[in-house]
Formats: sequence, structure tokens, C-alpha cells
Amino acid sequence: MKCNIGTMDRIMRISAGLILIGLAVGNVIGSWGWIGIVPLATGLIKFCPLYPILGLNSCGQKGSKK
Repeated sequence: MKCNIGTMDRIMRISAGLILIGLAVGNVIGSWGWIGIVPLATGLIKFCPLYPILGLNSCGQKGSKK
């Protein structure tokens, strides 16, 4: 899997994931907060399986500017 998530995208995903999980643990938003596992995981592995389908890439690797 190639990196397709850039630095800012990664920071936002990890932050949102941690916030949602924290709210779920605190029983503020109920079990819906566990959906935060998805953005947290994609931020940590730097790959989003939906991005290739949509033709997106926020990674900005050197070879991709052709």
C-alpha cells in the first residue's frame, strides 16, 4: 500500500479519531463514537482505501507530480 494521506490530513484524522473514541469512552455520544477507530487507523497507517477509488491523494510524494 502506498502512502495516500498527507501530514495535515493525517493529523486531522488522528485527532478526530481520538476525540470520538474519548467521547465514546466517556459515554457522551454513546457507541457511535467508536466509529473514530476508522479515521484513527487510516491516519496511523497513512492509507485510506477510499482515496484510490475517488482518485484522491494528499500525500504529495515526489514522484506523483508528473
